[in-house]
Amino acid sequence: MHGRQGQIVVPFLKWAGGKRWLTTQQPDLFPRSFDRYIEPFLGSGAVYFHLKPSIAILSDANAELISTYVAMQQDWRKVRNALLRHSRNHSEEYYYEERSRKRRSPYERAAQLIYLNRTCWNGLYRVNRQGQFNVPKGTKTSVLLESDDFGTVSKLLKRAELRPSDFEATLKQAGPGDFLFVDPPYVTRHNLNGFVKYNDKIFSWSDQERLRLALGAAADRGAMILVTNAEHHSVRTLYSGFGKEIILSRSSVLAADSENRGSVTELAIAVNYEVRCRP
Repeated sequence: MHGRQGQIVVPFLKWAGGKRWLTTQQPDLFPRSFDRYIEPFLGSGAVYFHLKPSIAILSDANAELISTYVAMQQDWRKVRNALLRHSRNHSEEYYYEERSRKRRSPYERAAQLIYLNRTCWNGLYRVNRQGQFNVPKGTKTSVLLESDDFGTVSKLLKRAELRPSDFEATLKQAGPGDFLFVDPPYVTRHNLNGFVKYNDKIFSWSDQERLRLALGAAADRGAMILVTNAEHHSVRTLYSGFGKEIILSRSSVLAADSENRGSVTELAIAVNYEVRCRP
C-alpha cells in the first residue's frame, strides 16, 4: 500500500520534463492503492516523493543520477556537508572549475551533481560525447534551498531499491499489484534525435517502440500503468488501443526566451485501473 498523507516532499533536483506539475495539478490521475511502485525513468522523482510508496523499484539509465540517489539514501549528511562547501564557494569561476572536476567519493559526486543542477542553465542535464557535463552556468545562485529536507528524502529512499538500468530490465519486474509510472524522454517519429540525453545515449524512436512492447507485456501480467508522452499523432498511433488516453495541459518553461514559452499539451495513458481525474 502507499500513502500520500503528511508533509509535502519537494524533489531535490530539477529535471527536464519533471512531473512535479502533474502531482499538483492532477493528483487524482494516480491509482488509489497498489502494492509496489516502479519507475524506470526516475529523473527528479517528483511522483515518487508525492506518492511516498512503502516499497519501490527506482531506476534510470543515467548511472550518475542513480548514484546521487544512493548517496542521499545512505548518508544525506555527508552530501549536505559537501553541498555547504559549494554554497560558500559559488561563483562563475568556481562553477566552471567544479564542472570540470572529477570527484571520487560517492557523496562528493552526489553533492557535485546537485550543485551543478541547481546553478546551471534551467537545471538541464546534458553531457558531451566524452560523457562530460557541459551545461553553462545559469542565473540562479542559491545552492541550499528552504525546501531542502534531505532527512525525509533519505528516509523515503530507504524504502526503494535503486538501480542504474535500462528501462526494459526494470519493466520486466512488474506484475499484479504493481504500479508503473513511466515518463520517458519525449521523442516522436518525426524527431528522431530527441533532446534529452541519458548517459550520452539519445532516446530514439526505436526505444519508444521497444518501450511500448515492454509496457504491453507488463500490462498483460496485470500491472497498473500510467505512461506520459508527447501529444503527437505518431505516439498516439504507437499506443493505439493500449489504455485510457487523457490530454494534459501544462506550462512550458524550457524555451530559451519567454515569447516561446506557453501552454503545451502532453498525453497520459492509464492502463488496468480507473482514472478519476478530469482532463
